[in-house]
Amino acid sequence: MSRSLTPLNQPNSPQKSRAGGAARPTAPVLAAPPLDYTYDGSFEGLLTVLFAIYDRKAAPNSIQPLGAVQGGLFTQPLLVETHEATAARVWEGLLRHMTAEARTRLFHAFLSEQPDRELLIFRYADLAMRSAQDIAENYADDNVRRVAHLAQQMGREKHRMEAFVRFEKTSDELFHATIEPDFDVLPLIAPHFTKRYADQRWLIFDQRRGYGLYYDLHRTDIVQFETGSAAPRGTGVSATVLDEREPLFKVLWQTYFDHVNIPERRNMKLHRRHIPLRYWKYLSEKQPRETRFEPIKNKRPATE
Repeated sequence: MSRSLTPLNQPNSPQKSRAGGAARPTAPVLAAPPLDYTYDGSFEGLLTVLFAIYDRKAAPNSIQPLGAVQGGLFTQPLLVETHEATAARVWEGLLRHMTAEARTRLFHAFLSEQPDRELLIFRYADLAMRSAQDIAENYADDNVRRVAHLAQQMGREKHRMEAFVRFEKTSDELFHATIEPDFDVLPLIAPHFTKRYADQRWLIFDQRRGYGLYYDLHRTDIVQFETGSAAPRGTGVSATVLDEREPLFKVLWQTYFDHVNIPERRNMKLHRRHIPLRYWKYLSEKQPRETRFEPIKNKRPATE
């Protein structure tokens, strides 16, 4: 399955929304018998499927990625080959029916990895193309409500990943971090880390999905491990390839958190709400202490 950091590998730049006074084009009537569609699992592939639906005028019974196809006894799904130019045409064409923000929600819904995300995106796009008004806030519709909810979930997960990623420095000056988010958020966090850590090489590896982001001081790219190769496992890299000062950095980081902690204001219920337990295994400050905590004795004795 191919992946891209931004839809259609385009740079992160503001897109022009459809002019408010422009007439909305009418979507073709889907009068042909419904079909089952399958594609390569990429967002560009799904956009190509949307084009094929209206080109054939055949609504989808199902849209399934390759490898997860469940065909019927008497029918075979139609394989739609991905075409970058067609996908770009569909992506730009969506702006005639929705705002750039609403279009971005569709990309976020795709990254959510929900089992029925393809049909959900089709229904949202089809509704937008057949409506005389902007549907982005039509929360009475179940499809609009679900897409908005998924976009909110993706936003929260993106924010948490940007806050909770902890890097380890290797002996060859590479900063490595392992994550396992609930959703496929790597394409969303790439701009943040590219801008914030522009002066160092880094790799963020999504252990659940088997791919990562690699920044080489010039650009950020998707890196994917071949099937059967030794992909990183566990919560970090092997101690044999870490920089010799990395254990000291870990102790200093833990010591900092210990000293800024105020025991009298401890509230674990609130703490778990802001930092869910599933993230703790990747946070240095949540690992067992190698040195015993000793409070800093810098307070002056009370004078009478």
